[in-house]
Amino acid sequence: MDIRKVKKLIELLEESAISEIEIKEGEESVRISRANSAPVYAQPPAAAPAIAPQPVAQTLAAPPIPVPEPEIDGTVINSPMVGTYYTAPSPGAPSFVKVGQPIKPGDTICIVEAMKILNQIESEVSGVVTKLLVEDGQPVEFGQPLMIVET
Repeated sequence: MDIRKVKKLIELLEESAISEIEIKEGEESVRISRANSAPVYAQPPAAAPAIAPQPVAQTLAAPPIPVPEPEIDGTVINSPMVGTYYTAPSPGAPSFVKVGQPIKPGDTICIVEAMKILNQIESEVSGVVTKLLVEDGQPVEFGQPLMIVET
């Protein structure tokens, strides 16, 4: 849609009492509305439920007791990106690595799918896989621990 047409629509909206206008031309469409117009509700909003007051003693909780992190023996391999973690190249195929399996630098250890791209993650360390921290098909974050390798 031509920008001149959009500007003309804005001018028409400002000059009239109309609060919103939508125009469609083929596959293109544009909707323009006034920022200062009041919202229109199809039905009135529900009233918020009343919250019963609680005694102060019940609302004050003891601070959580910090739980020490278990010590990790070995090297933690973290996810290099956000995505979905896969243990095998395809469903039903054997996993790249299993607990107790030795690995070396360059070995593919898993796949992280990001934006429909399957990224093979390779080991940068030598050792034996001692623990898998993520299950197949789970979403992972950048820097999230994936597995522990005893080096």
